[in-house]
Amino acid sequence: MYGAIADWRTYASARGNSAPADASDVLATAALTRASDYIRVRYAANLLPSYDPLTFTPTGATLPLTEEAAYIAASLELATPGFFAKTDTEAESKVLTGVGSIKWTVTGKAGTYAYMPTSSLIDALFEPYVIDRDADGFFFKSIGGQCA
Repeated sequence: MYGAIADWRTYASARGNSAPADASDVLATAALTRASDYIRVRYAANLLPSYDPLTFTPTGATLPLTEEAAYIAASLELATPGFFAKTDTEAESKVLTGVGSIKWTVTGKAGTYAYMPTSSLIDALFEPYVIDRDADGFFFKSIGGQCA
């Protein structure tokens, strides 16, 4: 788990959110645990290799990046348990755009993590420090020849 319950409560209270302080330790711990799981699989796993997910603190920040993000996510999880554990279906990713011959149009952005709920604030925190799994890249490919 990233961070600590007492530190999350202090962080949230400083921003006018008393919900973590008002919540029982059981509910607060569950929310911070779920939030940490989300940050670990969505963002910490994609940090550029030069950043340690446990200790990296951006210039001017007072908390490690993953810890601050977990506190933001935990507040969302506390308000809506399971917020970041959404199950996606294809039907939710499109809208009906025609009636004759029924047409569907894909909505939103496509990509590796497009099916996951997001927080624009957490995305902004991590943006400069993560690998974009959907960015165009380059690779070398050999054409012809025989495999040895």
